[in-house]
Amino acid sequence: MTEITLIHGEARARIALLGAEARQWRIAARDLLWPGDPAIWSDISPILYPVVGWTRDGEERVGGRRYALGLHGFARFETFAVETSAPDFVRLTLGDNPSTRAVYPFAFALAVEYRLSADTLAIAIEVANPGVGRAPYACGLHPGFRWPLGSVGRDGALVQFEKPERAEVPRIEPGGLVGGTTRPIPLCGRNLPLSDALFAHDALCFLDCASRTLAFIDASGASITMEYESFSHAALWTRPGAPFLCLEAWTGYSDPDGFTGDLFDKPGMRVLEPGGRARHQARFVFRPE
Repeated sequence: MTEITLIHGEARARIALLGAEARQWRIAARDLLWPGDPAIWSDISPILYPVVGWTRDGEERVGGRRYALGLHGFARFETFAVETSAPDFVRLTLGDNPSTRAVYPFAFALAVEYRLSADTLAIAIEVANPGVGRAPYACGLHPGFRWPLGSVGRDGALVQFEKPERAEVPRIEPGGLVGGTTRPIPLCGRNLPLSDALFAHDALCFLDCASRTLAFIDASGASITMEYESFSHAALWTRPGAPFLCLEAWTGYSDPDGFTGDLFDKPGMRVLEPGGRARHQARFVFRPE
């Protein structure tokens, strides 16, 4: 078995055991996740763990040693086990193993849950520390949705935030690192019009944002709302001209430009004490035209 299919009425989702990745979310024969294209972006909806974003030179430092822990960590390359499943729910698990310890020297128990309902795909990441030492981590969700959602075309789409946000985002420096300066974006109150030019300089990262929901609203009126109460940061990303938009929820983010410290000291990282556990959940809600 390589994937699980969830069904709830006219809603269907396919979840791969490799990476615990959602590969399809369909409502009434309408596909919402983009299908992936190796020529553009081979992923569809990767799970990010134990780091989010880029790392300096593709490595992190722990206790004076360097580890080859690269972009978004390793969870998307690992095969998860099915712990619990029902027609509309699955819980997938992954524990530390020799390959993970070679790049991340910590014990962990990671679980990813999917719950499907008539108009919603809920995704939860649960991180536990079964080890005897403290363990730093970050995690995130990175689903790519079809843009356009409807048949009108890509022009006229926008993202609407729950609350007004700053009309600027950090500059992304070479290597994907978070810069110390910002660039303006055409955010007017809560509304951000989408265009290819907006993503010419990589992702839009809303660090420590005020909102805990945002909605991708297509020109047709169809929308997907991301509710991310237990995540601190949000991001939007696509490749200019590509037929998808990623709505991302993060607990951490890329290495800041100039950061050369220990993983424990990296901004945005959280730390679990021995026996500790944390849960982060987001809901993606589809509304048709």
